[in-house]
Amino acid sequence: MLPGMSDTGNSSRLEARVPTRVLDMIKRAAELRGISVTSFVIEATAEKAVQVIEQMDAIRLTREEQARFAEALLNPPEPTEALRDAARRHRDLVASKS
Repeated sequence: MLPGMSDTGNSSRLEARVPTRVLDMIKRAAELRGISVTSFVIEATAEKAVQVIEQMDAIRLTREEQARFAEALLNPPEPTEALRDAARRHRDLVASKS
């Protein structure tokens, strides 16, 4: 079971029509794991959902963007006056709370 998932608490119903051969595979896989078809489907679909979400949340850069990003990390530009002011305000705020 994935972290944060439990068998207790709120649940919702999900119904799906699947080809017979797919259902047979699901039943066999669940049996091999020693769990119910429902538990297998929940586990498998939740894992796939997490995988898809993580892939889509990843930042994708072109080669040119990667090079510009690396250059900015290796040779950062001089801070602007606004950034210096923000850093001073932050430093003063943190110091006043200590």
